Amino acid sequence: MNLARKFYVSLREAARAHAMWDLEVSTSIIKDKRKVWLIAALTAIGLFVSIAFAGDLDLPSVLGGKKAYTPAFYTTGIFVASIGIGLCAGLITGCIGAGGGFIITPALMSAGIKGILAVGTDLFHIFAKAIMGTAVHKKLGNVSTRLAVAFLVGSGAGVLGGGILNRLIYEANPVASDAFISVIYVVLLGFLGTYAMIDFLRLRKLGNTVDAHGGGQQETGGLAAKLQKANIPPMITFDEDLIPGGKKISGWFVAACGVIVGFMAAIMGVGGGFLTFPMFVYVLGVSSFTTVGTDILQIIFTAGFAAISQYAIYGFIFYTLAMGMLLGSLLGIQIGALVTKLVPGIYIRGFYALAILAGFVNRLFAMPSKLKDMKLLAVSQEYADIFTSIGNWLFFVVIGIFAVWVIGTFLSKIKVLREG
Repeated sequence: MNLARKFYVSLREAARAHAMWDLEVSTSIIKDKRKVWLIAALTAIGLFVSIAFAGDLDLPSVLGGKKAYTPAFYTTGIFVASIGIGLCAGLITGCIGAGGGFIITPALMSAGIKGILAVGTDLFHIFAKAIMGTAVHKKLGNVSTRLAVAFLVGSGAGVLGGGILNRLIYEANPVASDAFISVIYVVLLGFLGTYAMIDFLRLRKLGNTVDAHGGGQQETGGLAAKLQKANIPPMITFDEDLIPGGKKISGWFVAACGVIVGFMAAIMGVGGGFLTFPMFVYVLGVSSFTTVGTDILQIIFTAGFAAISQYAIYGFIFYTLAMGMLLGSLLGIQIGALVTKLVPGIYIRGFYALAILAGFVNRLFAMPSKLKDMKLLAVSQEYADIFTSIGNWLFFVVIGIFAVWVIGTFLSKIKVLREG
């Protein structure tokens, strides 16, 4: 239990670091009028294309036609939904400082997008935002180039493995692909949601008005000490700014962690930062200060490599959806970051736990329908559809209530924010 608790805390720290970077990138984009006009133009083109090819006509395959996704039905409604999904993810990221990216793939799948398409689109969305904004900022911490290079060599191999596995499953059975991605999200969101709710209830009982973004440092564990003693060339030196002479570890261990992160990132459609943080701190013994900057650096390259090499060239990215999510998230994260100044952190943590659990229930309740289609579960279509509908409604209602609450708080307190 103690190990699981430490793992959850490290995941929260990773999400917090990613949220800080996401906010800075979004702010950088919004402050640049040329980038804003570029996004507006691309979004308008996406909306025009969706309207022009709506109905029974196919979109060109390069833009996300049915032939590319066998089939992926696309409507203007889904494009608008992508903006809403990006908005909600941005609100969660900005207001809570963690976890917004976890809801994107489940939300897209609930909106009718196939899992592999949702994964590729989310990866491209992350990469596009990183390119348009500030990639890495010195405030995020000390970036260890040597650690990053060794890690990226491993993550590149992991991305290839995860992307190939995802496509092989999809080509064999599209339903199995959705089920596979859903199972992974059920496990991850179930773990995160449970510990987030326990954390919220514990703090509420103590009457602690904590910072919504959490905090805390981790100590180097026994495993990290053993790995650092293994003299297996090439050896990498890091944390020189914190410890005289720095620490050393074999590049092979760093690359091995990269393989795992890249593999999961390519399968789930996230940057992999949520795994990098606990691996760097607990497995490799890297300080939190060095981990933050290096983690953000690897997210950019891992997401970009996965999006382009494993999804874009095979036709598994919906560019118009990605632009819709980017547009929504840019607005949402700014509003969320302002609202966090007005609301006690304990309430924000409660919403975070509910949002993650809602994503967990959503993917869990989608499983009966998937298993029925795969002929692995004997259940009527009526009951399977009921479970899917309940999961979708619970998910979107919880996220919707959170979005309305945040936006309502922002609008009602806008005078206070201006004065501040």
